[in-house]
Order: sequence, then C-alpha cells, then structure tokens
Amino acid sequence: MKFREVTLASGQSFQVPQGIQRIDSKSTHGWQVRCQGTKLFSDGESADAQLSLAKATRELAARISAMPAPSGLKQGPSANKTSDLPAGISGPIVRQRAGRAPSAVLSVLLPRFGMSAEVKTVHIASENTYTVEKYLTALAKSTEMRAAAVKRYEQDALQAQHSTIVSLRKQAQALRTHRA
Repeated sequence: MKFREVTLASGQSFQVPQGIQRIDSKSTHGWQVRCQGTKLFSDGESADAQLSLAKATRELAARISAMPAPSGLKQGPSANKTSDLPAGISGPIVRQRAGRAPSAVLSVLLPRFGMSAEVKTVHIASENTYTVEKYLTALAKSTEMRAAAVKRYEQDALQAQHSTIVSLRKQAQALRTHRA
C-alpha cells in the first residue's frame, strides 16, 4: 500500500494510506475513507485529527479484509482468440532455427504478482516427428505450468493483501497510542 505525507494547516503531518483523503472545508474537518463507498471520520469538537485518522485507518483495514484478494488475471481466453486453447496458452507456433528442421511450440504466459509476466515455450516436436499425442502432452504440460503460476500469483496477492491489512492496523494502533 502506498502512503503519502499530509500536512494540516495546524502544522501536524501524517503518513496517510491511499484510500483515505483529508477533507477540510468551512464546516467539515476529517478523514474520508474512499474504498468500496465513502465514510467520513470527523475530527469532532476536540479537533483531534490523529484520532479520526486512526479510526479511518481501522475502517480501511476492515474494508480491505472483507474484499477478495486483488487479481488482474483473465479467467477465460480473449474474445478475439481464434484457437480453443485455455487462457494464457497460445500456439502451436512453428519456429525455424538455423541448421535445424522447423519445430512447433506452445507459448505459455506465466503471471507473477507485482512483476511482469514471464513467457515460456513448451516444445511439441519437430516438423518430422509431430504427432497429436505429442501435441496433447505439450498442452497438458503447458496447462500445468499455467495453473501453478496462477496459483502462486493468487497466493502472493493474498499475502500482499494480508500484509497491507496488518500494516494498516499497526498504523491505526500507533496513531491511537501516540496521541498528543
């Protein structure tokens, strides 16, 4: 989760997580949670911006913990995909290397949470040895590779979400205990 420094007119500075905005107008002073709807945590009559930020941070952590882990992965193939291969698998692709017979491969997109996806190729066979059985074997291997990468991606996304929640809860606790 990203944080930014917010300095109030009073001179107080706070590290504020994304998803929380400061509202200061003539009649309203507080922190607004903007995640799955909005909710304002007013500074109240005591004008305690630190306590209201702690409450807003706790609310943000609760909302994030109620959400499924973020996943930008497509669950199915693209609408314009012309083959019936599963999402993340393309081919067969025929490659020609110098001095060798053409060979066929499947291309597998392996997602990695927080990083660029990796593309691996799975060899099917050369032009002279290509069979349906070899294609099906390569497809099974590609499907296993993709499934394992998706599982790792989802576990990493869940772990990142958990880390965010723990960090937000610690920040809320620190704000409550270090009130001036």
